[in-house]
Amino acid sequence: MQDMDNTKKFNGLLSELGDCAEIEQKEIIEEMKRVIDEMNKEELYAFFKTDIFYKIHEMIEEKKISLENAILVLKHIGHCRVLKGVWNERFGGSLLQKRFEKMIIDEEKKKEEKNEKLWVDLCECYILLNKRISQEFLSTGVSCLLKVALNKEENEEAKKKVEIALVTLGSIDKWECVEQELYLHESREIIQYHQEHHNLSRFAYQSAWKFSILRLYRNREFEEVIVNELHFGREAARELDELAKCVDWKRKKEERGRETKEELAITRWLSFLYRSFCSCLLMNEEYSGIIQSIAMLFRASRDNYEEISKICKYPLMAAAGRITHIEDLLKGEAIDAVLEEFQRPTLNDEITSGFLECFDNITRRLKEKKDRTTDEEKRKALKKEIFEKMEEEGYEDIVISFHEVSGILYSKYRYQYELSVDFSNYLVNV
Repeated sequence: MQDMDNTKKFNGLLSELGDCAEIEQKEIIEEMKRVIDEMNKEELYAFFKTDIFYKIHEMIEEKKISLENAILVLKHIGHCRVLKGVWNERFGGSLLQKRFEKMIIDEEKKKEEKNEKLWVDLCECYILLNKRISQEFLSTGVSCLLKVALNKEENEEAKKKVEIALVTLGSIDKWECVEQELYLHESREIIQYHQEHHNLSRFAYQSAWKFSILRLYRNREFEEVIVNELHFGREAARELDELAKCVDWKRKKEERGRETKEELAITRWLSFLYRSFCSCLLMNEEYSGIIQSIAMLFRASRDNYEEISKICKYPLMAAAGRITHIEDLLKGEAIDAVLEEFQRPTLNDEITSGFLECFDNITRRLKEKKDRTTDEEKRKALKKEIFEKMEEEGYEDIVISFHEVSGILYSKYRYQYELSVDFSNYLVNV
């Protein structure tokens, strides 16, 4: 199997390091990086199930590999983990994690002669490889990495450091709390500077947004900055549209090779947008552009890129169920895209179940006079327009037919709800 071949190849190269001089080690490390780059998600999952962190820790202990070279390897592994969206459980609780924790604490305590480069490297490795990080190390890491990310030097070395710092910050997940004073001003400055100077790679810019957006549930005041000053809706829609132009949507799966960097970036944006729609309470008219971009991606991907089309349903579900203006769902053609899916000769159960929930949320909101997205007159007009669309597409027949298999549809997907026996829950009553 390919994943075993790559894992064996990596482990073979790792073993070679212990018998090589320093100059030769650098060459082998570059080859190890290439092996990691070649791995897809499944291969990386298999790779992380091995005892790789134990081996590297042992080699550091036995002085078969320098700490500097070990960091080069580990940072690249962490970068690829984030790039390809793979969870890693094995680093947490390992001897290597404990070693890095102690070194970070020791370095931070130094009043003089602090090795700033080592401190940054350790923080990056620690965060990139960790699924959950304690508050103590999170505060230290964020403070350290934001300082690096704010560097505005134009040379390539400085740009690479900014890139990895932002990717690391973007890997910090929602439930890991970061104090407001550690990100508010810096996040704004990083994003604004890029909008003016275009100094970041696409991955780094996306990571800067992700780090900022996932802090919103802690700070509602920052939403005004994100939405109306930094124009998240406009920027996210533009990024998705530019990425979509780089993918050959007509190319069948068997004709494609590994996921391209553009495909990976689209997947990351869609997953991230789902999280942001669930967290954000403030939106403006620019968000209809995001909805339109997601609907376009769904239509483009549903024939030959099933993995992307499946992910499209999550931000659409969140948009329909929470606070996106319902008129934005119409304007962004999301409702049309969903209804088109129901008419296809062969349906994907996972996508269909999510889209049924979309309409459940939309019709529920339109029935509730308290829904804050629109006034009463607009609400009635929207109900009529959506009802006519649903009636034209035979939506009532679709709901009734799917009710017979709803147990199958919904038992397969943990976070869905069963269809109600009361079909009127899924229809708009004008």
